[in-house]
Amino acid sequence: MGPFTCSSTVVIFLLLSFLLSFYSADSQSFIGVNYGQVADNLPPPEATAKLLKSTSIQKVRLYGADPAIIKALANTGIGIVIGAANGDIPALASDPNFAGNWVNSNVLPFYPASKIIVVTVGNEVVTAPDPNLVAQLLPAMQNVQNALNAASLGGKIKVSTVHSMAVLSQSEPPSAGAFGFGDTMKALLQFHSANGAPFMINPYPFFAYQSDPRPETLAFCLFQPNAGRPDANTGIKYMNMFDAQVDAVHSALKGMGFKDVEIVVAETGWPYKGDPNEVGPSLESAKAYNANLINHLRSMVGTPLMPGKSVDTYIFALYDENQKPGPASERSFGLFKPDLSVTYEAGLSKSAQTPAPTPTTPAPATTPTPATPAPVNPAPATPTTPVNPAPTTPTTPVNPAPTFSGIPGVATSHRRPLSPLLILAIILAFTLVEVLDHSNQFRS
Repeated sequence: MGPFTCSSTVVIFLLLSFLLSFYSADSQSFIGVNYGQVADNLPPPEATAKLLKSTSIQKVRLYGADPAIIKALANTGIGIVIGAANGDIPALASDPNFAGNWVNSNVLPFYPASKIIVVTVGNEVVTAPDPNLVAQLLPAMQNVQNALNAASLGGKIKVSTVHSMAVLSQSEPPSAGAFGFGDTMKALLQFHSANGAPFMINPYPFFAYQSDPRPETLAFCLFQPNAGRPDANTGIKYMNMFDAQVDAVHSALKGMGFKDVEIVVAETGWPYKGDPNEVGPSLESAKAYNANLINHLRSMVGTPLMPGKSVDTYIFALYDENQKPGPASERSFGLFKPDLSVTYEAGLSKSAQTPAPTPTTPAPATTPTPATPAPVNPAPATPTTPVNPAPTTPTTPVNPAPTFSGIPGVATSHRRPLSPLLILAIILAFTLVEVLDHSNQFRS
């Protein structure tokens, strides 16, 4: 190959710039946010849409199907998850026409300009105290699926439901993750598998720390330097709680024969303030958790049992919801304030692809005498069924911090895999240079 010409250099620069910018935008597609509306001070939907476009957030989960928000997100390219409320499940299950009307009212007027990607039917229904609602969940999901199929959208918009971590009867070590609610979960997973629908789960390391408020547990939950926790079955040393919780779900899926069902993290987050007697909430810890989570997702390292990819993750939450009941922490998960300013920098702006460094050892919240780690297999807690479209974050720790006692493990790698798109860009660039150089030589 002859020496690079000026035109060759320009071609390389333009081609690589285009492909790398495309890769950068696409690589953020796994970062989403929850947009709850139990508040009386939220900014207009149009302002929120403009805010989201200024960030690397590519997906938004709604707890209902507010038409003003869905319209505001039209032509933004942002993926939208809309939801049918728990209260709609009986009608959706018993009346296919109701399901058809629901789709006709909440999907068809907006799609495809508004990029609706998932319809969730209910929230944390399986662990709800109403067995009748649990029995109606799958028929409701099937009727919504049938309505989407009838509108020729069955392959484009998925139907799912959202679960708390309490659907697991065992969550530690991660390789031993297993579901409770056997027949119910098996039937739901058969639906997921048949329709290519994601399994949506709400892991909260925050609650794990509340159940075991030791400094080493805080570091493990915040993705900060720690000794790690080995899984005796696999020899893998887990370095953060998020990976451990997600892998426990993966193991549970695999144990039931559905290892290929995609996992989506429907909610995860950390409150930046709480009541004086609450363990865990602080601005420092919220910033550390969300910033380090975003960095972890961007690294594309994945989890030890699902390496090389990042699960779609919806951070809780876009704004505080000042009308939610419960302790102060329930109203303090917002990444942004009603005036659209940031609560703290988590690295979500498009100009900040790498979050600012977070303290490696934040002081834990004042706590009672450190508790003994909770049992390996706690009985699943039953979350309170919410009455508002945006459910209250579970207030009971449903996945206590694991001890992972056993043999020493091997720390997971944090090296980012080389992107196939980047490799292709380089090959194309140099191939084009070769062609241009030969052309120049021929003309000379």
